[in-house]
Amino acid sequence: MSALAVNMRTFKCVIMVLVALVSIAGMCAHNEEAEKPGTEAVVKGANEFALELYAKLSEQEGNLFFSPYSISTALAMTYAGARGRTETQMADVLHFPTTVNTKLPSGSTHDQKRFHSAFGTIVKALNARGKKGAYELTVANALWGQKRYGFLREFLELVETSYGGKLNEVDFIRTTETARQMINAWVEKKTRGKIRDLIAKGVLNTLTRLVLTNAVYFKGNWAKRFEADSTRDGPFTLLDGKKINVPMMNQTGEFKYMETEDFQGLELAYVDEELSMIILLPKKFDGLTDFGKTITGENLSNWTAELREQEVIVSIPKFKMTSQFALAEVLKSMGMTDAFSADADFSGMNGKRDLFISAVIHKAYVDVNEEGTEAAGATAVVVGVTAVRPEPTPVFRADHPFVFFIRDNQSGSILFIGRVMNPKD
Repeated sequence: MSALAVNMRTFKCVIMVLVALVSIAGMCAHNEEAEKPGTEAVVKGANEFALELYAKLSEQEGNLFFSPYSISTALAMTYAGARGRTETQMADVLHFPTTVNTKLPSGSTHDQKRFHSAFGTIVKALNARGKKGAYELTVANALWGQKRYGFLREFLELVETSYGGKLNEVDFIRTTETARQMINAWVEKKTRGKIRDLIAKGVLNTLTRLVLTNAVYFKGNWAKRFEADSTRDGPFTLLDGKKINVPMMNQTGEFKYMETEDFQGLELAYVDEELSMIILLPKKFDGLTDFGKTITGENLSNWTAELREQEVIVSIPKFKMTSQFALAEVLKSMGMTDAFSADADFSGMNGKRDLFISAVIHKAYVDVNEEGTEAAGATAVVVGVTAVRPEPTPVFRADHPFVFFIRDNQSGSILFIGRVMNPKD
């Protein structure tokens, strides 16, 4: 659960949105206009979950970075097989709309298909835009299932049609380690080597029946790059008031900016301005903890709507970090309890009530430098056996703890959330 830091690099700029992985084990004993309302509901719900999860994870100390998009995607594929109270709890916690088309009555048997179709539309749109050449953006999904296990065709078809997640047969029973290595190799490849050994030894076992993986990769430069010659060491004030020297990137230019009595907001766009990083900086050096409690979906939407382009003097630190989390207990504390117990109902996967989630593991990486950002992440869900107006030229100097978001501007999806407490950690 701790954030780890490594030395900084300055040349490559890549953003990789994590791999999401869901592992399942057995228990012992369209039309664009028609789909638009659905995708908006899905994005709104996913962002609400993202910020609620951030509130939970931010209770820990230190730097923080994760991909709520990856986690939501992995759990969305798992949700495709959930039924009954398990389905309801997952929808509530993850803020999945139970009906993504208002023409359907609540509880309609088509709710799941409508939801996954809307979610899949976002995935396909990200992939389509990533092929244009200005930047690289790919979203990949895959299923890894026990050979001859008997997954329902409807479940497999739904995941493949909506998410492009085809089934790869492996043998968890006889060759668990081989299966683990195969999945980790897929994760490493899809994140360009940034996420290695996502699944540690012992996470999978002979009772594992299914692993669902998601990987999102983005590589691009800042629309307005920072000049390396302008980077200078400068003081960064920690929460306790201690100052450390860190490399600060500097430039003056036209950026989207907003300011209140309590904080400043800045948007740094990537090439083509289809994705961007939004940084929220409390005015008090020790104000991030209290400020973090005010970050809700509604507030974030209102704040971003207030961003206006103007000349800004910008100074932000270079930083790199890796974070890893075990999310099962966090998700259970948020209300998703049945999915992790013998009460789980994932009969939509195999027609039986003998599957449950035993673990959710997430790993993420980010590198922010003069040219852009490099980020990657992975999530594993393991299912096991039951036993104010600004100044004319405002200064935005991120020289104390801040929070940032990497967002797809077209859909509004939050791809990453991070918190920088110490750029050197």
